[in-house]
Amino acid sequence: MASGSSRIYFVSLGCPKNQVDTELMLGQVQAAGHSLVDAPDDADVIVVNTCAFIDKAKEESVDTILEMAQFKDGAGKKLVVTGCLAQRYADELAKDIPEIDHILGSSDFPSIAKVLRPQAKKGKKLPVVQVTETPAYIYDHDAPRVRIGQGHSAYVKIAEGCDRPCSFCIIPKLRGPQRSRQIADITAEVAALGKQGVREVNLIAQDLTRYGWDAGSDAASRPTLANLLRSLGKVDGIDWIRLHYTFPSAFDDDLIDAIASEPKVVKYIDVPLQHISDAMLKRMRRGHSSRITRELVKKLRERIDNVVLRTTYIVGHPGETDAEFDELCEFVAEAKFDRAGAFTYWI
Repeated sequence: MASGSSRIYFVSLGCPKNQVDTELMLGQVQAAGHSLVDAPDDADVIVVNTCAFIDKAKEESVDTILEMAQFKDGAGKKLVVTGCLAQRYADELAKDIPEIDHILGSSDFPSIAKVLRPQAKKGKKLPVVQVTETPAYIYDHDAPRVRIGQGHSAYVKIAEGCDRPCSFCIIPKLRGPQRSRQIADITAEVAALGKQGVREVNLIAQDLTRYGWDAGSDAASRPTLANLLRSLGKVDGIDWIRLHYTFPSAFDDDLIDAIASEPKVVKYIDVPLQHISDAMLKRMRRGHSSRITRELVKKLRERIDNVVLRTTYIVGHPGETDAEFDELCEFVAEAKFDRAGAFTYWI
């Protein structure tokens, strides 16, 4: 190993968006001259990229941090915690788990290489907690990245953060307001992935269908998901473009046309509906009615040949009545989605 370099072990928890962040951190530490190892007992530094979306995810993150802390064993190893749990509970983690050396928020992970510099280890101490109150970072196609997972498939984050006020979701506080990348930047990343042998790109964001809305509501003057799909459809080497997590009320006719007409776009719509009762949709602060939902499902099936629809529902949300639950069950039987998941409400 080069002088001043460290051996780094990463644990990545949570969603594909978190996986992309881990891949970016891997790229940064490798570009800074550090090496990556496959076992925590071989590492000088252990990094845990955490999730905090629901209680089960928080429990898994805390358990993993405690497990990794056991590998420090007084040998001068460092433990770094990043991601959504770090963003939400930085002070509590610093107080309750003193084995943690550095805590980086969900938008502060670009500092990972700086944290690992020799001077940071030897006494010119960085703050133990580095958490930006309002996350603002979004990567671009030039950011170094070491991909993990299947070689033929890659996740591409087209936007970060969320502006929606859904009552059951903490994501806007963990990830900040929505900020979209430019079409040219995303296209450059996908083109580079194609040259690396990637054949499928999975477009992800907290709110995919509102991509570009943070640049204004006028579709004629801002990036749109429909135009992004048309641009990516021209990239050599890419065979499949898949959309994940599309919000129901943000679909427009141009987007449906792009999905239907672009041959590389997989005819698969992942549209989490959460509920069908108007009263429940209002409690959930979803911003649309059951009429919008029913019209969208009908339109997708009529205008996209052989479309496959996937959705998710939340049951047990505060205020849900037996009648509203029955209404949801009736809709599930009526709508006949190809894939559906139901989740109990968690605080």
